[in-house]
Amino acid sequence: MRDGAEQKARRYYDDFSESYERGRGYGYHQMIDELEVQVTAPYARGARVLELGCGTGLILARVAEVAEEAVGIDLSEGMAQRARDRGLDVHIGSVCDLPFEDDEFDLTYSFKVLAHVPDIDAAVREAARVTRPGGHLLLEFYNPWSLRYLAKKIAGPQRIGDDRTEADILTRWDSPLAIPKLLPPNLELVDYYGVRVLTPVAAAHRIPWVARALSRAELLAARSPLRYFGGFLVAVLRKS
Repeated sequence: MRDGAEQKARRYYDDFSESYERGRGYGYHQMIDELEVQVTAPYARGARVLELGCGTGLILARVAEVAEEAVGIDLSEGMAQRARDRGLDVHIGSVCDLPFEDDEFDLTYSFKVLAHVPDIDAAVREAARVTRPGGHLLLEFYNPWSLRYLAKKIAGPQRIGDDRTEADILTRWDSPLAIPKLLPPNLELVDYYGVRVLTPVAAAHRIPWVARALSRAELLAARSPLRYFGGFLVAVLRKS
């Protein structure tokens, strides 16, 4: 069952790789990338780092600037090749069966990936396995307690390519109350960061003055009590 789901996901992301970076260098997507890098950089500085589902390497390339060593893995050859074109060390493989040794990394992180993994328990266990004791994991979940969730429900699946929509891939939503139940005993939940807390719809960032105001507000909200309502909820975990 897992193999079939992963083959489907691989085809989806191979197709998506052709257009994945279109429009990502500005506006809404630029803001999301910036927030995720700001969450990651303090943990990555001087560390051996692994990104699960690194895609075309947009985040990994920036993390690599501060890390001692930065490695990525992705299911899609199309995505991974674009990351390699950036000079990044990227492997092909499943987040449910990582080709790395136990306790190999100081930091393991993942953005916009776990929400699309059917066997999420296996993925979280593997992320914990390859992280050293005392190391950290930053795992991002899609949060149903969010404006993003409401916007997705209203708008329905969006087109991501000529022949694909978001409905072609599994998407799960896990609340701040559900996430602790997904964690193995050797992971301690330290905190949450909220990404996209206040943005009602991505299109709001097409208006320059609105985009500037929202970006400033999102930076403050990420660590505020409002963080629990982030559309992307980053769990900060420590391995015992």
